[in-house]
Amino acid sequence: MNNDILANAEKLAADSRLTDYDFWRMLKNLDYALFQCANASQPIPFDMLRWRRILKGARSKRTGPES
Repeated sequence: MNNDILANAEKLAADSRLTDYDFWRMLKNLDYALFQCANASQPIPFDMLRWRRILKGARSKRTGPES
C-alpha cells in the first residue's frame, strides 16, 4: 500500500492543474474533518488518513520537506 500512496502523491504533484493553494486547502479541509470525527468520539475513517498522507506527500514533492 505504501507504493500506492507514493504513486498517487507523485501523480498529484505532477498535475499542473492543482496549485499550491489547492493542496493547502485540501489538507486544511481534511484536517478539519478529522478533528470533527475525533471531537465527536467517532471512528476516524482509514481512507481519510490515507488521503492526508497522499496530499502531504504531494505537497512535499512540490515545495520541499519543510511544508
